Amino acid sequence: LPARIGRHIEAIKTHVSVPLGIHCHNDTGVAVANTLTAIEHGCVQAQGTINGIGERCGNVDLTTVAANLFIKMGYNVLRCDCLLKLTELSRYVYEVANMMPRENQPYVGSGAFAHKGGMHVHAVRRITKSYEHVDPEAVGNTRHILVSELSGASNIAEKLGKKFNIENDKQAQRRLLERLQDLENEGYMFEAAEGSFELLCRKELGLYHPSWTLHRYMAVIINNEGSVQSTEAMVKLEVGGTVEHVVAEGNGPVDALSAALWKALRGHYPVIDYIKLRDYKVRVVNSRAGTAAKVRVTIEFFDEQAQQWINTVGVNENIIDASWKALTDVLELKLLTQDDKAGGKTPQIAVATSPKD
Repeated sequence: LPARIGRHIEAIKTHVSVPLGIHCHNDTGVAVANTLTAIEHGCVQAQGTINGIGERCGNVDLTTVAANLFIKMGYNVLRCDCLLKLTELSRYVYEVANMMPRENQPYVGSGAFAHKGGMHVHAVRRITKSYEHVDPEAVGNTRHILVSELSGASNIAEKLGKKFNIENDKQAQRRLLERLQDLENEGYMFEAAEGSFELLCRKELGLYHPSWTLHRYMAVIINNEGSVQSTEAMVKLEVGGTVEHVVAEGNGPVDALSAALWKALRGHYPVIDYIKLRDYKVRVVNSRAGTAAKVRVTIEFFDEQAQQWINTVGVNENIIDASWKALTDVLELKLLTQDDKAGGKTPQIAVATSPKD
């Protein structure tokens, strides 16, 4: 524990003439505290890893150590303005290691500066330091205002008030909040689906127009005994008076439907090829209903053109319908955003084979 670390270092440093360093693992959950204590007692080197990746419970997380030493303890541990890139570094290491980031990671996690309760958001808007111990931009992070059944009008105003010009429109804020609460009672969760929430706001505020008209879709799973299982999906929709009727195969019904949807729309909106699916999650909403229970599908996408993550959500007793809702939300939002940039007309952007192109 930290107190014992301090006593041991004080005892050791009187017997050695070389500089001391500290190497902590997180088996008892105090690796960061032990490292900071060791430095306070004379250690001049801290060994660890970015994001605390390591055996057993991990090594000490150097992102937390560096931020605490620099911001809280006054040590000049990084050159120039490197601390401003701390969050970028953390996410880069997660990406290279093919690991999911920890939302609750100090300083660099997506939840480190997230606020949900209406009272919290109201306070943050008035006196930021009342709920934030440092400026998120100091470590390259950003503030996140979450929306849920706990939200107040302040959440709506802070999150999308300026974007949709409703920052001072209490009636619109209240209407959006009531709609949000109704959907969450049905099983939706918008805390991790900001893309779907923005689309919801656009619909409620009259800032939405459909990019296509769906006629029908269908997914068929072929699983003959002794043969390889395959899945086909059919999508029929209308875009600007043109009917697209396409079939695609995939690894399961959701993948096949995704491939068919993209295939049907690509010729009209090439920009959708910048949208890449990164994560797909399914949760049961009302488990007591057994196999008839509602499921909540949350999908994470990455927009290679805008270099941003987009999360969407769908809820239904039918997992395919829930997935379809999340799939279409991200495309509609992308096209509406393009409309905003083009002054109301969706541009036909040439498809790039890579972000560099």
